[in-house]
Amino acid sequence: MSIKLKTPVEIEKMRIAGKLAAEVLEMIEPYVKPGISTGELDKICYEYIVNVQKAIPANIGYSGYQHTSCISINDVVCHGIPSFDKKLKDGDILNIDVTVIKDGYHGDTSRMYIAGKPTIAGEKLCQVTQESLYEAIKIIKPGIRLKEIGKTIQKYVDKFGFSSVREYCGHGIGEVYHDEPQVLHYDADDGGVILKPGMTFTIEPMINTGDWRTRTMKDGWTVKTKDHGLSAQYEHTILVTENGVEVLTLRSNEDFPRIIEH
Repeated sequence: MSIKLKTPVEIEKMRIAGKLAAEVLEMIEPYVKPGISTGELDKICYEYIVNVQKAIPANIGYSGYQHTSCISINDVVCHGIPSFDKKLKDGDILNIDVTVIKDGYHGDTSRMYIAGKPTIAGEKLCQVTQESLYEAIKIIKPGIRLKEIGKTIQKYVDKFGFSSVREYCGHGIGEVYHDEPQVLHYDADDGGVILKPGMTFTIEPMINTGDWRTRTMKDGWTVKTKDHGLSAQYEHTILVTENGVEVLTLRSNEDFPRIIEH
């Protein structure tokens, strides 16, 4: 497995791309309310990335995908296809996932939103999922095994009776959208990968209220929970630094440090 370590110049480009991706998720928040379609949300994201940020939506054309974002509602785990026919309902939980390319480098991030009044179950799942991501980020530093990330996430969500999806994972990122290493979100072997300064990758736990197993719909993209339970996901692109971690896609309204040193 060849894992590219980024140069200082590349890291600066990734900071810019990551900041832009984070700003898309901040920008779209006021529009997320009952009655709006996921197609309209996707259109707003597209116009912002292209016209305001002067950047490129990485998802369009990727493996034949035709949209700027993936918008995954309730029991959709990931890769939900935006549609003007799909309107948000009160209490829906949804993940909006965007990747921005700027100057040849990718920034990839996602977060959960709740349309209207939250349900207790939906709100709790979103909270625990975000916390599991934060718990994983906190441990990152050079010299630890990659598998500690998934181990940390699984241990955290298990306490709440939730499960971590196993069929999908985080990934290396930079000039290449999906690169090595694969970042698993459960306790599993990592092939002996040790974290080193200059590594950049995503951590993007998908957490279910029920069983971790999933099923893919006939459209070839949409992934749902097998047992129809709710699913939530949060994602950040991170950089392993000389003595810790930097969150490249941190949003301005997040109560979490951008840089952690050990």
